[in-house]
Amino acid sequence: MLYREAGQFKTTYGADQAIFPIPQDRWVVYAVIALAFVAVPSVANEYWLQAILIPALVFTLAAIGLNLLTGYCGQLSLGTGGFMACGAYATYKLSTAFPEMNILIVFLLSGIPAAAVGCLFGIPSLRIKGFYLAVATLAAQFFLVWLFNRVEWFYNYNPSGTITAPPRTMGGFMVTGPEATAEARYLVALGFVALFALLAKNLMRGRVGRAWMAIRDMDIAAEIIGIRPLTTKLAAFAVSSYVCGVAGALYFAIYLGSVETAAFDISVSFLVLFMVIIGGLGSILGSILGAFFITVVPILLTNVPEALGLPIGVALAKQLENIVFGAMIVFFLIVEPHGLARLWQIAKEKLRRWPFPY
Repeated sequence: MLYREAGQFKTTYGADQAIFPIPQDRWVVYAVIALAFVAVPSVANEYWLQAILIPALVFTLAAIGLNLLTGYCGQLSLGTGGFMACGAYATYKLSTAFPEMNILIVFLLSGIPAAAVGCLFGIPSLRIKGFYLAVATLAAQFFLVWLFNRVEWFYNYNPSGTITAPPRTMGGFMVTGPEATAEARYLVALGFVALFALLAKNLMRGRVGRAWMAIRDMDIAAEIIGIRPLTTKLAAFAVSSYVCGVAGALYFAIYLGSVETAAFDISVSFLVLFMVIIGGLGSILGSILGAFFITVVPILLTNVPEALGLPIGVALAKQLENIVFGAMIVFFLIVEPHGLARLWQIAKEKLRRWPFPY
C-alpha cells in the first residue's frame, strides 16, 4: 500500500514535529488546496459558490474560533453570534469612516473589538465553569444584539437599521458590494480560512495551546504546575472572539452583503456550537468538516427528495433538518465524542494497517 510510514525516516526535530509528518498527507493537503484555489472557482457556478461554499467557509472560520475556546480550552460559550456581530458592525464602521483603508486590513481590524468584548465577558470564567459559564456568555449574546439594535450610531442612523457593505476592491478585483463576483468573494473567504486554520493549528502545538489544553483537562493541576488561569482563560476568550469577529466580518461583507441584528441571533450561536460538536471538539479539521456538514445537509434535504420524485414542503424539510441535527449530536455525544474528525482518523489508521488485523 502507498499509505505506509515504513521506510520514511526523519533526521531532524523539525521533520519529526511537522504538522503532516507523513509525505502522503502533505501531498493530499497540497492537492486539496490547489483544487480549492484553482479548480473550484473555474468550474463552480454561482449557486454552488454563493449558496454552499461561501457560507460553509464563513462558518468554518467561526467554528475554528469557537473550537479554540470550547474544544481546546474547555470553556463553553453560547455568545458566538454576538461576537460575530461585533466583527460585522466594526467592519461597517471602519469601511464607512475610512473609505481609503484596504478592505483586508478592515477585516483584520474588525476582530479587535470582538476580542475586547470577549475578554470582558470571559472574566466570569475565572470563577464559574460549565453550565453557569454558558449562561454568562448567553447573556453576552443577548446584550450585544440588543446594543447593536438600539444604538443608532452603529448603523449610521439608518432608519431601517440595516448595514450594507460598501463596494471595495482588493488587488484590482471588487470583493464587496453588489458588483463583486462570487468567485472573488469565494477566494477571499477561502484565503482567510486557510490562513487562520494554519495559525490555529500551530498555536495549538505551542506553549499557549498546551496551556489551554491543561486548563481544559484539569484546571487545578494546571495551576499547580505554574499555569496562570487568569491570563490563560482570558487569552483563550480573546483569540476565540477575534477569530469569530473576523468570521462575522466575512459573514456580513462577503456572504450576505446587507444584514440586520436578527442575522446574529441566538440560533447562529447554537448552529456554530453544533458544527463543533458534530465535527469534533479539539480539532481544526473537525471544525471544517462540521461546518460543511451542517451547511450541506439542509440543501440535500431540500433537493434530493425532489430529484427522486418525492417533493416535500419547506416546513417538512426544516423539521427533517432539525431531526437530523439532533440525531447526529446525540450520536456523536454517545458513540464518538470527538466527532467526524475522529472517524476520519480511525479510517486513516485502518488504511495504514490494511490488510493486517489489529
